[in-house]
Amino acid sequence: MLFNSLEYAIFLPIVFLLYWFIFKKNYKIQNGLILISSYIFYGLWDWRFLFLIIASTIADFFIGILIDKYRLNRKKQKAWLWCSIIFNISLLGFFKYYNFFAESFIDLFELFGYTIKSDWTLNIILPVGISFYTFQTMSYSLDIYYNRVMPTKDFLSFATFVAFFPQLVAGPIERASNLLGQMTKARKFDYEQASDGVKLILWGLFKKIVIADSLAPIVDDIFTNYGTHPSSTLILGACLFSFQVYGDFSGYSDIAIGSSKLLGFELMSNFKFPNFSRNVAEYWQRWHISLSTWFRHYIYIPLGGSRVSKFKAVRNICIIFLVSGFWHGANWTFIFWGAFHALAFIPVFLLGRNAIYKNTVVGENTVFPTLIEVLQVVLTFIIVTFSRIFFRSDSLTKSFDYIKRLFTVFDDTDYVHPLNYDMWPYYILVCCFLCFEYVIRKDERRPFKFKSRYVRLSLYTIVIICLFAFYDDNAATSFIYFQF
Repeated sequence: MLFNSLEYAIFLPIVFLLYWFIFKKNYKIQNGLILISSYIFYGLWDWRFLFLIIASTIADFFIGILIDKYRLNRKKQKAWLWCSIIFNISLLGFFKYYNFFAESFIDLFELFGYTIKSDWTLNIILPVGISFYTFQTMSYSLDIYYNRVMPTKDFLSFATFVAFFPQLVAGPIERASNLLGQMTKARKFDYEQASDGVKLILWGLFKKIVIADSLAPIVDDIFTNYGTHPSSTLILGACLFSFQVYGDFSGYSDIAIGSSKLLGFELMSNFKFPNFSRNVAEYWQRWHISLSTWFRHYIYIPLGGSRVSKFKAVRNICIIFLVSGFWHGANWTFIFWGAFHALAFIPVFLLGRNAIYKNTVVGENTVFPTLIEVLQVVLTFIIVTFSRIFFRSDSLTKSFDYIKRLFTVFDDTDYVHPLNYDMWPYYILVCCFLCFEYVIRKDERRPFKFKSRYVRLSLYTIVIICLFAFYDDNAATSFIYFQF
């Protein structure tokens, strides 16, 4: 079930009404409703893969209890932790990476002149959201091991935490200390919280339907036929893909957070206006925050983080970016994308500028950014957008061919929309979207927080009209991060 479908527009209100009007007196019954709703939500895609979620839930629930049981026996405790890690990584490895390793193994042998005749690859369907819920359950076991949380003995609450439908298939990747803690206590309906949730859903749908989906045909056309386009068009394709993937993924996160608010839950922010980042380090503090913090807490810091020698700190940075790239997909393009970001991040780290913008925004105390800030934002956008050529391309060969044409094929041919639409409305749309995000850059949770009632009503009207104008249920597209 897609967030941008009519089915979800019917599904969510039904769950909301049952949750607050029929089962409001008992939070455990509410959890049961959420769990059943989550399994329906996921099962409508492919019910067979529900068994994977249930298996991961059962395994980590009991392993968490065993890790705590042997708290005084570090050896047994570590053994049970490794059981959780191996189990989840095995699930993820088989469904997501088996064919990648099989094909790479065959290619390696062919590189040395040996041909493997038998086909080792399998026709494997990638379960939607497996990268997200396996990381979420692993974090639970790791947090128990590191004494950050106590294991729950409430299986229903834990199962609901794992399968929570608003963030099940594309995050944010929640930690037990936040979401599970909310699962194990009663919730009271809060009108302001629910109102904020509806507004965030509305804004998320705008990002997905009006921004991402309207740019998708253009991006697809340019990247598919890059061999026929000049440099100017290839630059346009890369830039528009940056806005497409941002609108698509941050739109999903907004809808997930908004849907959770309607049920009385607060999820962590996953995006904080990354397009206004002043260096690559700030970008990763604002983009897919739940994943970057996961890697920082469970890989970077255990490796020593930055509290080691410069050489080891650089090594740690390279590791987390390469792992991040590999997490995104079983393709060398993603690994190269991760390596590119590591190379872009390292100079910022060595110059000691990786945390200077952590708690500030562009134009912190002014209406407009300074010239230096504008140049920093533009440079960061160029670096990130260039890296996305690898992220979007099907292979490294196509990535490098795209880049080669970008720097060598010059002419003044204007790009023509694949459906022969005028391109200027798209440029205006992106510019207006950027300007609006700059205005609201200090609060990602309340996009319509303006003092004037007339301004708010005008914005609601514009957004709703745009949604009706751009929406086509027959052409509703999946979210990009579902493939990860």
